[in-house]
Amino acid sequence: MYDAIVVGARCAGSPVAMLLARQGHRVLVVDRATFPSDTISTHYIQQRGLARLAQWGLLDKLIATGVPAIKRMTVSYLDIVIAGFADPIQGIDATYAPRRTELDAILVEGAREAGAEVRTGYTVSELIIEDGVVVGIRGSVAGGEIAEERARIVIGADGTNSFVANAVGAETYTKVAAECFIYYSYFSGLSVSEFHSRIGDKQQIGIWPTHNDQTLVAVMRKIDTYADFRTDVEANFVKVAREILPEFAEELVTKGKREERFTPMRYPDNYRRQSHGEGWALVGDAGYHKDPFTGLGISDAFDYAALLAERVHEGLSDQRPMAEALADYQRERDEKSQSSFEFTCTISTLELTPQLLAVFRALEKNEEYATDFYAMVGGGMTGEEFFAPERIAKLLGANV
Repeated sequence: MYDAIVVGARCAGSPVAMLLARQGHRVLVVDRATFPSDTISTHYIQQRGLARLAQWGLLDKLIATGVPAIKRMTVSYLDIVIAGFADPIQGIDATYAPRRTELDAILVEGAREAGAEVRTGYTVSELIIEDGVVVGIRGSVAGGEIAEERARIVIGADGTNSFVANAVGAETYTKVAAECFIYYSYFSGLSVSEFHSRIGDKQQIGIWPTHNDQTLVAVMRKIDTYADFRTDVEANFVKVAREILPEFAEELVTKGKREERFTPMRYPDNYRRQSHGEGWALVGDAGYHKDPFTGLGISDAFDYAALLAERVHEGLSDQRPMAEALADYQRERDEKSQSSFEFTCTISTLELTPQLLAVFRALEKNEEYATDFYAMVGGGMTGEEFFAPERIAKLLGANV
């Protein structure tokens, strides 16, 4: 009998398993994948996410893999260019975009070292539900016999198509339609050392360095152009680059070598799902997802895995009723993520509202507020703080 079973061992699952195991709980974490292995991701981690890794003793292990540090960011919208970087956040003065082959393996090993039992190549075939309460799982490793494992709580950390969420019928209570699609790949031979998110006319290009002296290049366009884009991905990919950043496009074509296939990302709508019930909880994309445009997915997974681990520990150690603790987890997650959820849904349309357009124009001319903007992006300032009416009035007034 386990205290907790975690289904899914990537950016949300392994941290919650690790943290519960460090509290002395008996934890099993399972995943269909084996590690190291890749998964669809643009794998950018803000300073707040890196601060979590540092707190857990895992950041030095990540840096030791050779992932390059990013210390400058440029965000643009049409002719507006906002360049800069946040001041250190919790002592973190850089960001990183590690390949998931490296990051996820470190997280899985962190869970194992904490004392969690890790089973990879394991498929969950059924949740065990008795009298309306989830009490365990049935599953097997490849080629093995199906067996059951029981626990006081089963946590689904198994992504947007969560088996656990589907099995318990978790309802979606917030939904905002997805606006765009992404294609990305990895290129060698480019001279990129900083982060770029550049928005053109209803299209965007993202560029940042990653492992193996390679650069991730991603383009985003509106969903209604998807079918046409797919007819010639490479030509359309370069076309977007030429229209937004001609000089970079020239380097991409003349010096860049694509090292992997183009990967499409057609994410589901932005959503929040009911993320707790009798004997179960959801974390990461299983319970809450927003467009990848702002690259907040990994950092959010870390933050809300830590929050869930705290609340589950309270329930397991009888400090408070588990149902009450899990309800607080969902409420706190929704409150803390509200501003970034709204900002992501707004900016991922690739069309700024008049109010946000005015803010961007002012930020271009104000280095102090640009630093604060990147602090918001990095997690050192909340959206509510950055967009507080008195601050925005001061910013706009300073640039009249």
